[in-house]
Amino acid sequence: MSTNLSRRAFLGTTGLMATTLAACNNGGGTSGGGGDEAAAGSVYWLNFKPELDEAAQALAGTYTESTGVPVKVVTAASGTYNQTLIAEMDKSEAPTLFVIGNPAGVKEWGDYALDLKGTAIESELSTDVYNLYDDAGKLVSMGYCYECYGIVANAELIEKAGHSIDDIKDFASLKTVVEDIHARAAELGFDAFVATDMDDSSSWRVTGHLANLEYYYEERDAGGWDECPAELKGTYMENYKNIYDLMINNSVVEPTALATGGHDPANQFTSGQAVFFLTGSWDYASLAAAQPSVRMLPYYCGVAGEEKAGLNCGTENCWAVNANASEENKKATMDFMVWLVSDPAASATMVEQLGIMPYKNAAASTNGFLNDAATYTDNGCYVLDWATNYQPNVDQYRAALVSALNAYNADQSDANWELVRTAFVDGWATQYKAANA
Repeated sequence: MSTNLSRRAFLGTTGLMATTLAACNNGGGTSGGGGDEAAAGSVYWLNFKPELDEAAQALAGTYTESTGVPVKVVTAASGTYNQTLIAEMDKSEAPTLFVIGNPAGVKEWGDYALDLKGTAIESELSTDVYNLYDDAGKLVSMGYCYECYGIVANAELIEKAGHSIDDIKDFASLKTVVEDIHARAAELGFDAFVATDMDDSSSWRVTGHLANLEYYYEERDAGGWDECPAELKGTYMENYKNIYDLMINNSVVEPTALATGGHDPANQFTSGQAVFFLTGSWDYASLAAAQPSVRMLPYYCGVAGEEKAGLNCGTENCWAVNANASEENKKATMDFMVWLVSDPAASATMVEQLGIMPYKNAAASTNGFLNDAATYTDNGCYVLDWATNYQPNVDQYRAALVSALNAYNADQSDANWELVRTAFVDGWATQYKAANA
């Protein structure tokens, strides 16, 4: 997970492979089971995720065999989802189930989407955090899976250091544990944070993901962002600095050695050299295989009320139903959706491929970090959505931020932090103007 995800989400495109399946049969048309009546309606799912294609095709076949409802799954060619959607929506047999994954997509495709409020599929949701609405309040699309990122922690090593991971509930308690571990690193045999490398393979952890905490809280103050704002206020730059300083100054690697990278932070974590590591749910399997006690903590940074913070969770995978489809096809599509997220076997297949689904009757996830995210949400904690996806001219913006952070890492003066603030805040406005010239 790197800059590619944010760029892809901002532009509203993704890399997909092409496959088509049409399955036709006769039988009952209810959600999740067969019947004696002839099947009514059909489903055409224009799939967004390439890794789901094989499973989606198999699920479509199973559903058709058991219900008689024809289900066609098409996965667009690499990098062409939006183009494929444009082409397919012009056909007489247009997709009945498709993806609208971000606010830009809502503006472009919202008129084609059925309002999902009050529908059976909406009632299956366990949270509305991943829903997308238009300006009139129509529920345009709903997330069918999500990823998360935060501070991964080795609970066993924290215990060895005389602390408990359950005592970390805000920045002050995180700081206490981190600084104590770093101060006793020689005695303990491990340090607090892995290297926060600033080369291209790792800098996205701080210029993309960690930066999200500042964006998220600004977004929350503004009542939410529907599109990329032209400017940032920088209200939470000190909170960003809090956690950044804690990471680089309590690490296995000195701050002055971070610019060129090459320290392999994942190995530092899995080998037990360090307790904390910024990463996400995509790394769970490899990290947990080496360190089974891994947990994920929120980005605690000193914001008021952060004891109710959850993880950074987001998705660009949001289902929409074609408002122009026939009534029979709309019903058939939503019945199919309900089956995908509630049938034990079908939802288990979906979760195996997607990690987790925000639906109350879906199979449980085996991804511990995603389960941590769900636990925070279940306990009433707020989700930090992926406001990072709005970064304008993402490569140029992040490159300038890396340069400023490297100067600060070499000399942690107030003047050099001001360079970071300038790159972070003023750089946003500069790149917004360049992107919207």
